[in-house]
Amino acid sequence: MTDAMMTGLLILLLVNAVLVVCARSLLAACLIFMVQSLIMVLIWILLRAPDLAVTEAAVGSGISSLLFFLALKRIRALGGGKEGGDHAK
Repeated sequence: MTDAMMTGLLILLLVNAVLVVCARSLLAACLIFMVQSLIMVLIWILLRAPDLAVTEAAVGSGISSLLFFLALKRIRALGGGKEGGDHAK
């Protein structure tokens, strides 16, 4: 069961990596990147490394995502201002 779950998560991780690269908007890329970190949390839990899972959840999904969203707001990709908009188009 664990091997099947690990294989499924690794395939999902690869698909997610391709989706991040192919994302048409910066916001979508940030959200997919956040999901990538959450998948890694599950992988670390399956590998019985709870310390790494907690670190990945805090840093990968939490702080990094927050910094990405703040950067998007700073460049007005999320703000909807006149000069802003989605710079990935």
